[in-house]
Amino acid sequence: MAEPADGCSTLTTALFPTDGASAADWLAARDTRLRLLAAGLFALMTLSLTQFWTLLTAGLIALTLASAAGLTLRMLRGRLLALEGFMLFLLLTLPFTVPGEPLLTLGPLTASRAGVAQALLILLKANVIVITLLALAGSLEPVVFGHALARLGLPEKLVHLLLFTVRQIHLLHQEYQRMDQAMRVRAFRPRSDRHTWNSYGWLIGMLLVRSLARARRIMGAMRCRGFHGRLYLLDTPTWNRGDTWSAAALGVMVTALTTADRLC
Repeated sequence: MAEPADGCSTLTTALFPTDGASAADWLAARDTRLRLLAAGLFALMTLSLTQFWTLLTAGLIALTLASAAGLTLRMLRGRLLALEGFMLFLLLTLPFTVPGEPLLTLGPLTASRAGVAQALLILLKANVIVITLLALAGSLEPVVFGHALARLGLPEKLVHLLLFTVRQIHLLHQEYQRMDQAMRVRAFRPRSDRHTWNSYGWLIGMLLVRSLARARRIMGAMRCRGFHGRLYLLDTPTWNRGDTWSAAALGVMVTALTTADRLC
């Protein structure tokens, strides 16, 4: 018979798994409500940090969570591309608007060291927060995400709007693909001329008309199935011991990073 595992080592393995498969299983096993609350709390903690080393520590934690969620560096680079474009604009302009010790002079403009440091802090904070949200909340299915928001007490109308929006975006994309394919079958080739713009105008108009007709059919089908303006949550989330230990570890980590940032 195998010897019973030590309780301390079992707890350590559950909270800090060492291999990728165990980390993915650990994150997937966490309650969705805990994941959303952890994402919000971690984002608030990141916003309050003022030291570079604490932000880098938070970034390592965020990357660990992203790895556990199955997000590769290539996927992160693609999803962070829009954010980095805005951050580049911030890095180029903010140092010239913050007073302080001059670092670089370009004609009448002077960039300060304090401005550069502030821009880098904002850059780190934004990336850490977005990576954390992608790992904890972005890796959830839309329906699961909506149900978790409802379980946390958000207004039902907002949850219904979210779920219907996700569904309708998918249907609109399918409708657009069918209409675009029909135009290409009829030898349509986009160019920079009046005919192309007129064709795209008709495409958008027909897409709106068909989406409205589809929405009416969906509403009729839902009423035939007894819909009275409320979606019932049929899932039964369970909070287990691992969620309790993970929540405790999250609280300790947030408190430790915040305290270290203030003291150092």
